[in-house]
Amino acid sequence: MQKGLFSPGDAVVYRKCKHSSTPGPRAKSVDPAPRGEEYTYTVDKFWVVVGLLPDDTVRLATRRGKEHVVQCSDPNLRHARWWERLIYRDRFPKPGDAETSKESASK
Repeated sequence: MQKGLFSPGDAVVYRKCKHSSTPGPRAKSVDPAPRGEEYTYTVDKFWVVVGLLPDDTVRLATRRGKEHVVQCSDPNLRHARWWERLIYRDRFPKPGDAETSKESASK
């Protein structure tokens, strides 16, 4: 995707690849490791674009105030569909979430 397709405030979904011995309930595409001790799977993360950086990357924020920098061309990054914004609205960060999380962490 091109940098021009994202703007601050956009709801995005990032498909994150994880490895674990016990996948969670939101795990998708679960595949066992060759020796069967762990699983590889993906989890959809619901984030919001905070800013655009000059090196063709976007800064994304989570509900708990963490920030991630991802390439605009990353195939795991996409805009949230209208029905995802409706159904999963509690998973997307709200405007005051990041400040509230940072304040509670500093106490």
